[in-house]
Amino acid sequence: MTAADPTRFILLNTSHPGNVGATARAMKVMGFADLVLVAPRYDDVLTHADTLAMASGATDVLERARTVATLDEALDGVTYLCATAMTPRDFGPATHAPRDLFEPLAKTQHTVAFLFGSERFGMSNEDVYRCHACLSIPTHPDYGSLNLSQAVQLIAYDWRQALGGFAVQPRTKEAHLADAAAVQGVLDHWEEALVANGFLDPQAPKKLMPRLNQLFNRAQLTREEVHILRGIARFMGKGEGKPDA
Repeated sequence: MTAADPTRFILLNTSHPGNVGATARAMKVMGFADLVLVAPRYDDVLTHADTLAMASGATDVLERARTVATLDEALDGVTYLCATAMTPRDFGPATHAPRDLFEPLAKTQHTVAFLFGSERFGMSNEDVYRCHACLSIPTHPDYGSLNLSQAVQLIAYDWRQALGGFAVQPRTKEAHLADAAAVQGVLDHWEEALVANGFLDPQAPKKLMPRLNQLFNRAQLTREEVHILRGIARFMGKGEGKPDA
């Protein structure tokens, strides 16, 4: 573990290579990279074709991942171990919803590891007893079965959020709002077009144009949208509307 990546994901006895690749992908999108496999079914799981296919670009996580024979070997440097087990145990660590535990845990100095059981057998009681806490992802009471990599993704997301999360990336191109003169130009153009096609009676306009004015104001039109509306008006008026301002 490093200061930049103080979190470890540990998979016990994983049987499907694709789940290892999907786990690497789930980790990478949340900014984690420390993956340890304990006695996986296939010795070549980190380079297996199904693993690489499901990793979808997260091969760097696989390249630095470790395969060990026992859980003891996977716990070096770990000071707080979380089991992920859906079935409650009569004895052992308390069970928490991830978010309930993660908020206070993120404020500590612990190096945290998340332990996931095999797809076929889950986790043994002995493995759960070694953990400081047990995590149970809230699911529908009638069906709580999650694929291994799905469980990893949910845990990784909630833990990253507890650590501060990532900022939402802004749009690459900033939209420029149209000014009042441009909006009025659109309204004038639309009025001409609506009159030309008979939709608007200039002798009895009622409140159609003021209502369109309010609609455009609420929409906060951009310059690009003004051009689109001008084009629509030009088409409705069969080319007789005013030229673009």
